[in-house]
Amino acid sequence: MVIRYEFDASWLQLSREQRGAKREVFQKEIVGPFADKLSVRHFDAEAFATDYSDFLFVETEDIKTYYYFIEKLRDSEFIAQGWLRLRDISIGLQDGYQEYENDRT
Repeated sequence: MVIRYEFDASWLQLSREQRGAKREVFQKEIVGPFADKLSVRHFDAEAFATDYSDFLFVETEDIKTYYYFIEKLRDSEFIAQGWLRLRDISIGLQDGYQEYENDRT
């Protein structure tokens, strides 16, 4: 899954130290509970895109784990404080057509 999002100006008004502490909270409290079933990588994109500033690349074999991760994110201060706005989510299966063809035979 690719989750595109934008940080609000209120996020940028926090000091770099405060933002660093919040990133630790994100890793520990939002990603942490799912770390055994979910991989999350962060990409900075504001120099390359105009409709989002960052994106997450999320990998999992369990769609329920992904859903719970999103619920945890939506319940977090990142959303509640308005620091982060989700812009787009793309989900796909790598070579899904091949898996389909293999399962049919």
